[in-house]
Amino acid sequence: MDHAAPQSPAGLRTAPSWLLNQTAGHAARLLSEGFAAHDLRGYHYRLLAALTEDGPASQADLGRRCGIDRSDVVAAVNDLAGRGLVVRAPDPADRRRNVISLTDAGADEARRMTDTVARAQDDLLAPLSADERAELTRLLTRLLEHHSRR
Repeated sequence: MDHAAPQSPAGLRTAPSWLLNQTAGHAARLLSEGFAAHDLRGYHYRLLAALTEDGPASQADLGRRCGIDRSDVVAAVNDLAGRGLVVRAPDPADRRRNVISLTDAGADEARRMTDTVARAQDDLLAPLSADERAELTRLLTRLLEHHSRR
């Protein structure tokens, strides 16, 4: 018996698309709750993580790498800069562009948020063994790569 959604028809409870959608909702809730403890949101984390991994970048490059609309990047960078987590400076190669860099406080916050993401993953995947988690990740990556090429 399906305890999570007993009102759902059996045909849905066995459809991978429905299962992925339901699980994604739980994942989003866990991450949202975790990020709220930092008084930040998922898009803030994506920007901080990108800066941590790849170093300073223009706002436009950050938006493309993180899949965030240009105007939303500006608002998110404003939020992060207002909290002292990033700095915005003119690009020496092109004064019309801004380069965004992490501050020490931003690097610390990115690490804390990465720990939050790890805890959310552990909570979401609690019923799975390490091997099952790796297999699920492999399969989801394969599906995403397939559909991203379309």
